[in-house]
Amino acid sequence: MKVLKFGGTSLGSPDNIKKVKAIVTEKSQNSQVVIVASAFGGVTNHLLEISRLAEKGEDNYRSKLDELINRHLQAVQDLLGAKAQSGIMAKVRLVLNEVEDILKGVFLIQEVSNKTLDKVLGAGEVLSALIVNEFFQQAGLKSRLINPQDFIITDSEFGKANVDMALTEEKINSYFQKLDGDVLVCPGFVSRDSYGNSTTLGRGGSDYTAALIAAALDAPALEIWTDVSGMMTASPKYVKQAFAIPEINYEDAMELTHFGAKVLYPPSVHPVYKKGIPIYIKNTFEPNAQGTRIHEYAEPDSHSIKGISCIENIALFNLSGSSMVGIPYFSHRLFEALAQAKVSVILITQASSEHSICVAIDLEDMHKAKAAIENAFALEFREKMLDPLYVEIDLAIVALVSSQMKNQIGLSGKMFSVLGQNGINIKAIAQGSSEKNISAVIDKKQIKKALNTLHESFFLSDLKRVNLFIVGTGNVGETLIDQLHQQSEYLKEHNQIDLRISGIANSRKMLFDLNGIPFENAVEILMEKGKEMNLDGFLDEMKALNLRNSIFIDNTAHEVVADTYSDILSNSISVVTPNKIACTGKYEEYKNLKNLALKFRSHFRFETNVGAGLPVINTLDDLIKSGDEILGIQAVLSGSLNFIFNNYTGEGDSFADVVKQAQEEGFTEPDPRIDLSGVDVKRKILILLRESGFEMELNDIETIPFIPETCMQAENVENFFEAIEQEESHFRQLLEEANAEGKKLKYVATFQDGKANTGLEKIATDSPLYNLEGKDNIVLFNTKRYPEQPLVIKGAGAGAEVTASGIFGDIIRIANAL
Repeated sequence: MKVLKFGGTSLGSPDNIKKVKAIVTEKSQNSQVVIVASAFGGVTNHLLEISRLAEKGEDNYRSKLDELINRHLQAVQDLLGAKAQSGIMAKVRLVLNEVEDILKGVFLIQEVSNKTLDKVLGAGEVLSALIVNEFFQQAGLKSRLINPQDFIITDSEFGKANVDMALTEEKINSYFQKLDGDVLVCPGFVSRDSYGNSTTLGRGGSDYTAALIAAALDAPALEIWTDVSGMMTASPKYVKQAFAIPEINYEDAMELTHFGAKVLYPPSVHPVYKKGIPIYIKNTFEPNAQGTRIHEYAEPDSHSIKGISCIENIALFNLSGSSMVGIPYFSHRLFEALAQAKVSVILITQASSEHSICVAIDLEDMHKAKAAIENAFALEFREKMLDPLYVEIDLAIVALVSSQMKNQIGLSGKMFSVLGQNGINIKAIAQGSSEKNISAVIDKKQIKKALNTLHESFFLSDLKRVNLFIVGTGNVGETLIDQLHQQSEYLKEHNQIDLRISGIANSRKMLFDLNGIPFENAVEILMEKGKEMNLDGFLDEMKALNLRNSIFIDNTAHEVVADTYSDILSNSISVVTPNKIACTGKYEEYKNLKNLALKFRSHFRFETNVGAGLPVINTLDDLIKSGDEILGIQAVLSGSLNFIFNNYTGEGDSFADVVKQAQEEGFTEPDPRIDLSGVDVKRKILILLRESGFEMELNDIETIPFIPETCMQAENVENFFEAIEQEESHFRQLLEEANAEGKKLKYVATFQDGKANTGLEKIATDSPLYNLEGKDNIVLFNTKRYPEQPLVIKGAGAGAEVTASGIFGDIIRIANAL
């Protein structure tokens, strides 16, 4: 005999019931089949809601009851022909009328007991089985309806009755020996006590019904048909990459079901577990999918963890106080109080000092748990022997499950490390000595990020997804996106990094897409589908998505964007930027950003602040971290100024012409005065000094101007070019003086003996700065390890390509560190 249980989703509509019939027809070809039916999808919750409304005396319970009645009557009409409807309609209406009468009484007295609820809630399975059985008969199956109250006997614990196992097994064997028919349709969930009162088997009761029948009849297997293709490595509701576990042993299955894997419930495993009967989890909508086989000796696979599960809506109670230390029976009193209040404890953790104990319970039980604890320890609270009871809500438990983890080293460390790297704070942890699971209590809002992070680490470790949020799509931004596009497949194949644009914005539009915005036409899609840009809205959406491995990329030069970095880093989102404003403001603000990145396990990288694509800051950081000390810095840090002085020879174009050329080729800002003032170089040397460990402000750096003040004060850019044209003799004199000494003009930033300055200098032929060509930059570090011959970093220091490549490099460094 085969035993098949079909869940509420499988029976959720007439079309679904037809799919069930096809499965049952095939299964009943060579064997008698028992079909255990759940209520139609959502009906049990609907009945509970109606009951509570009636209990409160709210008249709208009637309209909701009418909805439920109409749903079942409509199902009969959709499934059966007109001639076949009359008989079954009478049976269905009889059940519904009884429910209606009970609820009318509840409404009148405004009270509902668990005993009454059992009669109401059990009606969903009874109705479902009635309709399914009639449909099977009309479809030509030799089907017969059976009543589980004839053979499943329980105590009188209404709401979640306890089965009398010996008597139930005896009655099942006796009952089924007398039955004929190819298909036996049985309502799940419902039962009766020894006095004949209706009872229910609690959460997952239909699974339990099927397991009891399968175990008593020694069935070759128990098949649970649901809407997913087996027990999943994680909840597909949160983790899109979750996949079905081909096979799993009973212990791991029970751990997963205890921690929220809703395709199966813990009690349903026990009856078949004792008999060694395998359970198959199958998909009604993909009947040919492999599904999951649960049995005693599952073959080991490549994954150290079998699954990652979660329980939502958790409350955490923390009882603490010095009077707890060394006091016998303290824990006993706590758990006795909770047991008497019928509160189930999901997780327990206690400090070895015995100063505190934490318990996690279902949020629904919070108020009665709080009352029970405060009553049990009223004296201790009143005399302040205990601290006030601390309760946290809106929490969840995530758990790694595997019966083999006892022999695996480093699983706990890996779990806590990946959660910490994504800013997921752990409130409490628990791991039993059997080491079948590691559980952590976290904020409920972090469930999605936590599950995806853990699933990626333990099941998809060969490919790490990194979510990018890009603000700014100008020259640098577009070039960066092009580079990401060109290298994305290479990074997947060779570095196991999956980069994805999850959000993008410019000054006009913003757009988010959890499936990723294609690199090849990201800007076009942004302008076509994006909504109006609002920076606060962009940041709120990014934080609300709460995606793992998130990086915010600021390609702008706006102070208002830089001001958001502290908030972003505090949400454990990394920041990459060429924007120098954040790092050159007040020292306290710069240091705060660095500290926030450390505190919230995020990353703050700004390599392009100094040398575009040159590895200046990374090299400097390596020196400092390895214990070296900066003694002096000499650097040409402006590609635009270097271009200007390399092209101003005095033999052709005027100084104004060369500056104009630099502007047209994009080497300077639209207003060249920004570059010629030296303020950009001043900011860059300040960043290097701060990264070297010096607490300096921008005004601590002396700037020696070389542009006449009358030029800098010009009303606009056009007037500025006219002014420097009139000052050609000044610039020609500077050039000729340098030529006369056999030197070249370079705009240099210098740090020596604790002082820093920037200005135009005449560079001799023996200096590494002398032969600096084009728009290249160069940095010379004199350190304790390089006291005489400096460490030299040299290369292209301006342009969209090299700046974008520097940003790209920072992204990869963060990705490798995640």
